[in-house]
Amino acid sequence: MSRRSGRTQSQARARAFVLDPRLAIGVVLVAASVVGVVSLVAATDDSIEVYAAGATFTPGDRVLSSDLVVRSVKLNEAADHYIVRGELPEQGFVATRSIEVGELVPTSSLGSHDGLSLTSVVVAPQSGLSASVAPGASVDVWASPEDDNGQYAAPGVIISGAVVVRLLDDDSLVSSAQGSAIELLVPRSRVARLLEAMANGDVLSVIPANLPAEG
Repeated sequence: MSRRSGRTQSQARARAFVLDPRLAIGVVLVAASVVGVVSLVAATDDSIEVYAAGATFTPGDRVLSSDLVVRSVKLNEAADHYIVRGELPEQGFVATRSIEVGELVPTSSLGSHDGLSLTSVVVAPQSGLSASVAPGASVDVWASPEDDNGQYAAPGVIISGAVVVRLLDDDSLVSSAQGSAIELLVPRSRVARLLEAMANGDVLSVIPANLPAEG
């Protein structure tokens, strides 16, 4: 067999391989299968991208987008309770409760910079603090004013629903002597009343506004 004849046969086999309709059909079927699987997965994936805390935030902290991370999660009907990617205010937000690092950011924790109506005040209650009074807890501040006879009147609530920012003396959680210092986030409209009670020497008590249900 001549060299020319061998080359001709090789070229013919190459053309036959390239033009084989069975190969073309197989390629089309494989491609269609891949596209179908990808489309099916995309159609059934109901994950959404929401924000999670990149660090631990306490009430009153100002949080920017750079302080957050994006997580892809399945929330189903609970999606409305969390901040979806793209819905974060451009100027960030003020945390109204504690948010642990890695925790998804709930919409209920957002406070506005412009409408911020809370401020922090350090209080030294004379009575001890309950173990449930921890950062992020909601508490009521009670005051007992002293009358002209040196007696203390019945206590009354002067601030309702204040938020604990931090405890300044963790060793005194259950002590009753001189009370422990505690930083609270309180409505600005009640600051004057609280400062008045402190200046008058009223006996102050910080009481949990609610307690977690026990299973």
